Amino acid sequence: MLSKSYSNLILECGTDEAGRGCLAGPVTAAAAISPLTPEGGITNDAVKRLFEELNDSKQLSDKKRFELRPLIEQTSISFAVTHIFPNEIDEINILNASLKAMQESVLKLNQKPEYIIVDGNRPLNGKLGMKQKIGKIFTIEEIELLKSIPNTSIIKGDSKFLSIAAASVLAKTYRDEYMDKIHEEFPMYNWKKNKGYPTKDHREAIKKYGPCKYHRMSFRLLPEQLSLEF
Repeated sequence: MLSKSYSNLILECGTDEAGRGCLAGPVTAAAAISPLTPEGGITNDAVKRLFEELNDSKQLSDKKRFELRPLIEQTSISFAVTHIFPNEIDEINILNASLKAMQESVLKLNQKPEYIIVDGNRPLNGKLGMKQKIGKIFTIEEIELLKSIPNTSIIKGDSKFLSIAAASVLAKTYRDEYMDKIHEEFPMYNWKKNKGYPTKDHREAIKKYGPCKYHRMSFRLLPEQLSLEF
């Protein structure tokens, strides 16, 4: 059973990312303030269903994730999703991009969280205000807002807390949809199936066709014993 809250504050936000280990496509993060009280317009039946069916997105089937997404969106007090694309990942590295995607998602919420719980073992507010050339540049006000919200990192938080599990499902489903879309442009990489992860078929396609504009060029696209010709 997922726990309802870490801080016992009503506006507690959970955040998580998907696609960190992929060779292509964005890293995608979501933030969600899950329902805790009827004052948020949430029915007991909806909350009960979330607790019964929601879990870490990696433990759910594709079908179940997409079934739960509208329920998460309808019942959340607020939610937001952010893609960080390969050119920005290559500039600031995947760890910073993952954190930045979560930070941007928090900033997009229509209510300021009282507390943030983050899946993983790193604080949300690391590397604020990077001087990158690509992507969103945080304002001083946005940096100060993020700094003002207490946050806690929780290892395997997506299997422990409702709001992180909700964010996990949102991040995964929105990223999967994006990968299905760009699959139509480059079907040879089979992103509809592998979603950009370093599967055998994906790497064989990279070896045969070379990388494309959606690949992360700072990543090792092929094993060391293989090489790409540009």
